[in-house]
Amino acid sequence: MRRRRARFAAAGCLVAAVVAASGCAAGDDRASVPATVAPTTSASASATPAVGAWRIDGDPEVLATGLAVPWSVVPLEGGGALISQRDDGTLLELTPDGRLREAGTVPGVVSGGESGLHGLALLEDGGRWLYAYHGAAEDNRVVRMPLRGRAGALEVGEAEVIFDGIPRASTHDGGRIAFGPDGKLYVATGDAQNRDAPQDPESLGGKILRLEPDGAPADGNPWDNAVWSMGHRNVQGLAWTADGTLWASEFGQNTWDELNRIEAGANYGWPLVEGEAGRDGLTDPVATWTTAEASPSGIAAVGDTVVLAGLRGERLWLVDTVDGAVIGDPEAALTGAYGRLRDAVIVPDGTLWVLTNNTDGRGSPRPEDDLLLRLRLVPAR
Repeated sequence: MRRRRARFAAAGCLVAAVVAASGCAAGDDRASVPATVAPTTSASASATPAVGAWRIDGDPEVLATGLAVPWSVVPLEGGGALISQRDDGTLLELTPDGRLREAGTVPGVVSGGESGLHGLALLEDGGRWLYAYHGAAEDNRVVRMPLRGRAGALEVGEAEVIFDGIPRASTHDGGRIAFGPDGKLYVATGDAQNRDAPQDPESLGGKILRLEPDGAPADGNPWDNAVWSMGHRNVQGLAWTADGTLWASEFGQNTWDELNRIEAGANYGWPLVEGEAGRDGLTDPVATWTTAEASPSGIAAVGDTVVLAGLRGERLWLVDTVDGAVIGDPEAALTGAYGRLRDAVIVPDGTLWVLTNNTDGRGSPRPEDDLLLRLRLVPAR
């Protein structure tokens, strides 16, 4: 069962065409995996920004196989990507011609339980900086590293800790990071099994943080510290739709997983409530799913559509929005076809890339797992 706060009449969508690669056939049961293809994204310079609602068209292409507990993927201009592997702290480069090679290892990663090397984000500001969220011996932290070299031979330089002290535990470690339209770095944290932390604006647990690129709390934050929003249990997805709205996916406990519209200073209720409550002073989710249907991790946004990658749910959820509200009913794709799904990202050519996550100890790995998939998107009708 799925619930939404309110129903809205579906709005017609005028959508601009996005340059996208055609898909190769693949059986839903994955008895045979599609051939691996090169991860070309060179069409980005001429691609038209996406608006309106979008849907998946055709079957996925496989960009990479044999990944070990992948957690985050960052596409690169001109083709290729960087991929984080949670348990060994390795950064892999997927080259423009489809090869996998090691670009470095993030120092100080201490894995265990759900913690390890998590989210990645790229900033080009007089140079290229790769940011990473990872578990250390006593905490979770954010580091940045210079990204050097040419495509096919990328390497990371020395890591600089820009923000630390985020609570760490065997579960509920958050981990997604992303640069927003305002140029600030947004960081998703979990409650690290401390149920008091999300309701304390001075605690870093159970929050979305907003930082300057150097790690300082960003100007304009509501409590004059690093915290942007509070009352979260375990946020693992951050994305902005075309109208600039920030969305976050959140793991529930036993009943409801959530998609939240994030606003500065808002309190999303955990652990006082799970799912919709209608309580004064608390912000309800815009969409909820049972934990068996979702357990969402990474999310992506294209135009006005948010795409959630489901772990336990083993599917993608496509959620259409208008002016910060959900319209229509969420639609599922890839249900059960590729197992657990960890991350989703829109690349410069307008296609959707998805990481599977069957090697994390909770899935049932198949011989080629884990995979990086590419899916073609088309305007919704």
